[in-house]
Amino acid sequence: MRLRILVFPVTFTRLTATRGVFAPHKSRVRSLPPLLTRFSLCKPHQVPIQGQSNMKKTLLLASAALGFGLAAHAKADTTLTIATVNNVQMIEMRKLSTVFEKAHPDIHLRWVTLEENVLRQRVTTDIATHAGQFDILTIGNYEVPLWAKQGWLYKFDSLPASYDLNDIIAPVRESVSYEGKVYALPFYAESVMTLYRKDLFAKAGITMPETPTYDQIREFAEKTTDKASDTYGICLRGKPGWGENITIITTMVTGFGGQWFDMNWKPTLNTPAWHNAITYYTSLLKQFGPPGASANGFNENLSLFATGHCAIWIDATSAAGTVFDPKQSSVADKVGFASLPTGSFKGGPTWLWSWNLAIPASSTHADAASTFIQWATSKEYIELVAKTDGWVNIPPGTRSSSYQSPEYQKVAPFSSFVLKAIENSNPSGQTAQPRPYIGAQFVDITPFQGIGTQVGQTVASILAGSSTVDSGLAAANAATNRVIRQAGYQK
Repeated sequence: MRLRILVFPVTFTRLTATRGVFAPHKSRVRSLPPLLTRFSLCKPHQVPIQGQSNMKKTLLLASAALGFGLAAHAKADTTLTIATVNNVQMIEMRKLSTVFEKAHPDIHLRWVTLEENVLRQRVTTDIATHAGQFDILTIGNYEVPLWAKQGWLYKFDSLPASYDLNDIIAPVRESVSYEGKVYALPFYAESVMTLYRKDLFAKAGITMPETPTYDQIREFAEKTTDKASDTYGICLRGKPGWGENITIITTMVTGFGGQWFDMNWKPTLNTPAWHNAITYYTSLLKQFGPPGASANGFNENLSLFATGHCAIWIDATSAAGTVFDPKQSSVADKVGFASLPTGSFKGGPTWLWSWNLAIPASSTHADAASTFIQWATSKEYIELVAKTDGWVNIPPGTRSSSYQSPEYQKVAPFSSFVLKAIENSNPSGQTAQPRPYIGAQFVDITPFQGIGTQVGQTVASILAGSSTVDSGLAAANAATNRVIRQAGYQK
């Protein structure tokens, strides 16, 4: 009997595994196959086979060759390119990642560590153009739902029970979700607090209340400023950027009774609330802040405070671990903390931010990327940091189990305060007047990234003295109105 069998050449396109937890969203969905690999069938070739026994031999050889190819591909090394921010916790993750690579010798990590503003520009450009430069992105809870809606991120589906997703603090977990699905895993999260030097307050004969007012902060800053010894009463973010100075500005504006837009999406930057907030902010830093405050972001102020040059610093709760750590802070035994100051309006949204690890839909190494991300955001990683650098330095704000740990509570007197601040951050809460958007220190719309950066540059110019509050806010309001109108938000 003479048989003909069709033999199809196999072209491998990507190795994917069922461990995973992901699939891109909506129109860009690439469903994961049930097998360890998928393949495309090219043009068939007819190969004559003499006799049934020869046919069996040929099929066995073909199967063996296919199996060999699969095994060789499965064992191939994978290099993941990770874009991350140059914050303390991320630098520590990079250092400890050698533990991961030893446990996964077929996965290698290539790090691209960038300053916050630069990181945002790079990853936004990369993901919007589908350039595929990165396999893992460090992004905020601002980007996650917006990019998930666009189909730009893999979703983390069917995470193993050992990961314990429900251990992630509820507001943080919700902030990295879209339509009930998680699209990034949080590395650390934060709300806002007022840090201050107890020794300088005692010297000045003043006491920080549990919840100070902005007027009291100004009074305290004046009484603790000693420029002759390079000690400044107040440190606040001045570096322009929607994630730098605008973070504290938005929080302050809310306390002064303001917001970004009214219910018709008209910008409100030229209202009394904005004028009062910006006047307060710039005059406070000019009189009692360090020189060159318009260039200082989170990291610069962290360094200033930890080296003893700031009496008061209002910023992210994630800074607490560093400033309370005697290995990193010269004032660790002198630090006190209080709530965010209040203004004329109380009870609105305050501050909820998280740095999260996500996989762009353009990555061809999604399975390996997911393996690393699960490790870096796990309970086991937190325990590794605690063992290596002490419990006070663990990535804060993500897991309830961390705040239940007696070891953490012992060395972190701020732990219960931070947990409460995150749980009560209220990003969907209302401002003094109704607003059409949500977000605590940002607006949850795509144009805000450009708007916030432009307004941040305007505020920095006011702080530097090259513009007045009136002219600066008038120009910023007009520019914001053009952008939001062109984006189609105004009816």
